[in-house]
Amino acid sequence: MKKIYVYVVFCLIATALYSCNKELSALPQNSKTEENTILDQGTSQIALNGAYYNFANATSTKNGWQSHQITTARLAGYMQYGYGPNGLDLNQNAGTSFWIESYKLLNAANGVIKGVTALADNKFTANRKKEILAEARFLRAYGHFRILMFYAEWFKPNSALGVLIRDELSTLTNISKARSSVKESYDFILADLDEAIANGPSTNAAYYATKWAAMALKMRVLINRGAAGDFTEIIGLANTLTTSSPYVLEANAMDIFRSKGLSSKEVILGLQPQALQAADFYSKTKQYYPGASSLYVASNALKNIYANDPRLAWMIGTANPSASSPNTFYFTKYAAQGVVASSLTETDYAIRLTEVYLLKAEAIVRSGGSLTDAKTLLHTIQAKAGITATVNNINYLEVEAAVTPDAMLMEIYKETVRCMVGEDGQEWMCLLRLPLSTVQQLRPTITSQLLYIFGVPSNEFLYNPLFGDQNPGYNK
Repeated sequence: MKKIYVYVVFCLIATALYSCNKELSALPQNSKTEENTILDQGTSQIALNGAYYNFANATSTKNGWQSHQITTARLAGYMQYGYGPNGLDLNQNAGTSFWIESYKLLNAANGVIKGVTALADNKFTANRKKEILAEARFLRAYGHFRILMFYAEWFKPNSALGVLIRDELSTLTNISKARSSVKESYDFILADLDEAIANGPSTNAAYYATKWAAMALKMRVLINRGAAGDFTEIIGLANTLTTSSPYVLEANAMDIFRSKGLSSKEVILGLQPQALQAADFYSKTKQYYPGASSLYVASNALKNIYANDPRLAWMIGTANPSASSPNTFYFTKYAAQGVVASSLTETDYAIRLTEVYLLKAEAIVRSGGSLTDAKTLLHTIQAKAGITATVNNINYLEVEAAVTPDAMLMEIYKETVRCMVGEDGQEWMCLLRLPLSTVQQLRPTITSQLLYIFGVPSNEFLYNPLFGDQNPGYNK
């Protein structure tokens, strides 16, 4: 099933491989996956559960996915801290949490791959060995892609400043390693996704990622690489997902978040909250409406992008009363104001079918395809929000008025923000795929492409002398 049931497998969480600094890309304490713990299909599944535990960035009480929702929305200018200035800039001290989280996931996935690969095929029923390996490679692709997007020059295909690829379980003998080039990084990630597509389960009853999730993630990777043939492949993957997968768009977009959650047939990959998460003082719900010491709110820019849009009524709440954050509003995408935290409001969404439609539309435009076809895809998405040619049609007409590729890409960007804000960073990445001059108009604080990515955490250079160069604009 699409729901990621995050199990706390304490029988696997006793080891810390490299204790000198937690920021290094070393084995996390909650995912020991050495050969002597992976003995058969059952223990392989337990180890895989541990890798998903890291994917959810979980503790015993809650998932730590909210940073995926907030950080990129703040970078894009659509959310901010509710009790003071935004306070989030791309600087030497920003973004270390994504680095730590991603390398924990990578090491857990590599542990699964190593242990399961070593087992005889007859230890598994049917195709389960291949499926477990495919799921682990999906998780490894996700982790490496996240590093690529935030700590490497993903937008420069010939750059040497790519990802520090971890393709094996980290040990003291292999912890020192150089970062790969951007091309090598893309190639490695795509190879893992091809394996996940070829051998991943087609249905996920009792499991996690599927071949469909791998197709959607591959679309994300290809749209950012933008090499020859990538846009055509994106269109093909989208066609497969929309015609052959079990997923369909929700008739009313609000129902995904307010009533259906992971039962929605649109959700390709989602995270079910921990059992105690709704009661946690720092639950997601309580940080979007006063109830915890932190508050994250919608900016005036986000409210404005919903002008003349039916989604304004349920996505944006009343004004934030804090005088230190004027012109901000309660962010009500996941729960109406004052709603008590529950398993529904705490649910997180990693991949939805709406994104597939948006990426297909963008690929059509970027490949020189029919603007009419791209408009049809946007109108399909808008209809799920109550926007048609005859109802609430101002935004519909703005799409119709886009007669150049650049104008159409802007409409796709705006619809991406409206649909995907506060989920898994797509509003940020779609912004950065626009020309730099357009990015600067939309987000004036981004003065150069140096600010598209974070600096590599300084401790990586201290404990990994082979790493290589720091990203431009940052100090080691």
